[in-house]
Amino acid sequence: SARRVRLAVRLTPRGGRDAIDGWASGPDGRPYLKARVSAPPVEGEANAALTVLLAKALGVSKSSVRIAAGQTGRLKSVEVEGLDPAGLAAAFGPPPGA
Repeated sequence: SARRVRLAVRLTPRGGRDAIDGWASGPDGRPYLKARVSAPPVEGEANAALTVLLAKALGVSKSSVRIAAGQTGRLKSVEVEGLDPAGLAAAFGPPPGA
């Protein structure tokens, strides 16, 4: 079975730079990754920048990162192929509550 991990990401477009700001917990206690990109939220630019940012940080190809839900919202569900939870924790630290 292919390794695949799904995570929630809260994206701030026009954030001044492209960066991962670490984990946070939502009101429901579920962890999400905070990310910012300098790109504006127009024509998928911010989503594309997020895909590149996550691929680089996780050491996977850009095509392995897919925004599964929340394309137009701030909170997105992102699927990464070829990665397991240990790889995710290695890149960003363990999610809160994990």
